[in-house]
Amino acid sequence: MKKVLLAIAVVAMLLGLSSAMAQKGNEGPTSAVSFVIIKDANEQPVRNAAVVMHEVDDHGKQTKGGLELKTDAEGKASFEGFPYGKMRVQVLATGFQTFGADYEVEEPSMAITIRMKRPVQQYSTYDEHPKEQNPPPPDPNAKPK
Repeated sequence: MKKVLLAIAVVAMLLGLSSAMAQKGNEGPTSAVSFVIIKDANEQPVRNAAVVMHEVDDHGKQTKGGLELKTDAEGKASFEGFPYGKMRVQVLATGFQTFGADYEVEEPSMAITIRMKRPVQQYSTYDEHPKEQNPPPPDPNAKPK
């Protein structure tokens, strides 16, 4: 029962956000934006990725609010009614680097493909590193060149 109520609350929230963005978009033209999220290594779809969209103002700051979509089993998500202008997109998926980019929305429909990358190993100063990385000391007996 709790899961059903939670699902209803999430759907109501998404409908409220989408209607708020659609009302804001009534000031001018809007676009149907579709996303395909794939793995960079093998081009397979990324399911259940969170695609977060924000409007960006003339000063490059994202506006309050926004909309979060979830990708389906084919890595697809879409939204109709995003107003023309700058759009900031972030994609979050478990096991992948967070993706972020700005796009200019200026067409009635846009198709955006995003390639998600696996995290890379990070360098830590706290780990032991082989001494081979340091150059060998100069030979005191070597002749100058």
